[in-house]
Amino acid sequence: MKGQGGCRGGGKVPKTARKALEGRKLGEKFITIQGMRCENCKNSVERQINQLPGAAAKVELRKNMAVVALDRFVSDEELTEAVEKAGFQVTKIEYKEA
Repeated sequence: MKGQGGCRGGGKVPKTARKALEGRKLGEKFITIQGMRCENCKNSVERQINQLPGAAAKVELRKNMAVVALDRFVSDEELTEAVEKAGFQVTKIEYKEA
């Protein structure tokens, strides 16, 4: 699968450490992502989203989705930019209050 879509294929991307929120969880955003195919893809997306203050991501590879817990406002644009930086495309973002 190397070289297809956003898949990094081949090279091993280190597993992302679980990120804890600094404050109380205010809600979650569910991001549907196109192009993820492997653990490396998953780890790349988690790492990029987790760099955003107030966001802690867990990617569900089989569902092509990232579940992002939030302790402050993080815009859809910031999340989309993080996913695109990892090499993938956002197709939908939904928000659910805590």
